[in-house]
Amino acid sequence: MDLSEAAEADSLAQFAPATRAWFTQTFSAPTAVQTGAWAAIGAAENALVIAPTGSGKTLAAFMQAIDQLFREREIAAEGAVNCPLSATRILYISPIKALGTDVQRNLRLPLEGISAQRKCRDDPLVEIKVGMRTGDTSPKERARLLRHPPDILITTPESLYLMLTSKARE
Repeated sequence: MDLSEAAEADSLAQFAPATRAWFTQTFSAPTAVQTGAWAAIGAAENALVIAPTGSGKTLAAFMQAIDQLFREREIAAEGAVNCPLSATRILYISPIKALGTDVQRNLRLPLEGISAQRKCRDDPLVEIKVGMRTGDTSPKERARLLRHPPDILITTPESLYLMLTSKARE
């Protein structure tokens, strides 16, 4: 194993077995962007990820959070910790609706893949919900987001402002 393979293995070691299994079955190896971002995020440092399209930025930014969310939901489902199951835990602010829609679509692959790996491993069933709130969101959908907050919320700055200045901030 050369030095770069060791760094890749180390970067994946921090993830839960189902997350690791999904990633290694889906991708040949983490990109340099992912390895660097995961090291910083795993060490609770700030990270600014700037890289070309197709370099794995979305997964670099989300994989730690998704993995942690699965872990928290599993622990809460087992009743070991008093963790609120009806609270948004991950907030993604997109400068434009189209990018938010792309991010929402791109999250399906890891969420479905990790869920499938968890099922194969007989891990407890954990459902992670993704929601989106923009200026085009209907009043009915806004009310649903209030009643049943998604685990991951994708929104625009304008919609976030409206949520923070209304009863939706709860």
